[in-house]
Amino acid sequence: MTETSARKSAPGALARRQFEPYTRASWGLMNHWYPAFFSEELAEDEAKGTKICGIPIILRRSNGKVFALRDQCAHRGVRLSIRPACLTKDTLTCWYHGFTYDLESGRLVTIVAAPDDEIVDEVRLQVFPVEERNGLIYVFVGDEGYSPVPDLADDLPPKVAPDYAHQVPHLLDEDAVVLGLRRTVASNWRLGVENGFDPGHNWLHRDSPIVVALDTALPLGLVPTGPGALTTFEGDGPKGIRNEWDSGDYDVVMKSEKLGLEARGKNTIPGLRTSIFLPGVLMVENWPASGLVQYEWYVPIDAEHHEYWAVLAASCPTAEAREKFVYEYEHLWKDAALGVFNDDDLFAREAMENFYAEGGTGWDDEQLCSMDAVIVGWRKIVSRYARGYQTPQTNPSPKL
Repeated sequence: MTETSARKSAPGALARRQFEPYTRASWGLMNHWYPAFFSEELAEDEAKGTKICGIPIILRRSNGKVFALRDQCAHRGVRLSIRPACLTKDTLTCWYHGFTYDLESGRLVTIVAAPDDEIVDEVRLQVFPVEERNGLIYVFVGDEGYSPVPDLADDLPPKVAPDYAHQVPHLLDEDAVVLGLRRTVASNWRLGVENGFDPGHNWLHRDSPIVVALDTALPLGLVPTGPGALTTFEGDGPKGIRNEWDSGDYDVVMKSEKLGLEARGKNTIPGLRTSIFLPGVLMVENWPASGLVQYEWYVPIDAEHHEYWAVLAASCPTAEAREKFVYEYEHLWKDAALGVFNDDDLFAREAMENFYAEGGTGWDDEQLCSMDAVIVGWRKIVSRYARGYQTPQTNPSPKL
């Protein structure tokens, strides 16, 4: 964990070369863990399909365990999840011609109409590692044969240092309760990440009901001014970057004399910090209330869409604490914090899409300024530490 200089203007040619791989990551980062479903979305013996980094994936829960296979029959390429057929506890059967695959290995174990065909036991679908923790189902979306599979914790924000005054729970803590929602956004995943972590976009949220209701002293913007503004994480474990709002190395903009604007609200947010880690996981500490933490993912679907995950986590060591958090989430935070507040962000991402889309000029023509130093820093970290980049998956094939 190191500090990095933040007083940077718009990136020149050298800086652009340092994050050039990032500009080619339209379809997402490969060989990383991503959330696929909430646990409650996948019942016993149920199978559902999703798409991550352009790869169709089907998940099935059997005997309490979740399995993930490529959601594309090796025979004629149809998606198994269109009409899931779970005829035994250990297989998935294609609805079209009855090709049947083992859940553990992806191996073709029989064909309904041709059980003795020579390709039985010779063909298989790619399988993906799965972990289910605290109500979320994660899938390791990796290239075939990628090894070793990293720990899930390496693709999540790290735990807050034990001596930090404003503690919040980690996603993998035993007593953490994680609740949230997900929705599809019509923009590239990178625009989601950069929007979530942008220190200059507070202006967008100035009239959000939760900001007004809590009388939050939300700055018009924040501009990094010194080396302590950002902390980078480039050692063992998660790779990312954190905004250090309380470092003294940020210019907190509360008023614009020229435009006659002034930030409203009186209440500050003790312990508020934002950080972003590969493959694109945002952590907002002590938001929307002290002791809570908001996590967000911007899971690539294809080059023009991402699945936006927003969850809140609370430490709930007792049943009473859990009941209280669940009540507050359902009756306050779900709509006010994860819904209405973030609607502005979704609007902004989709508004940027045409500029940055394939064939657009955004990556070359954007005019960044000093407050964008953290975005440039993020792009460089991805370019250095991403485990792989997905190639375009316009016509994907299940063949291994």
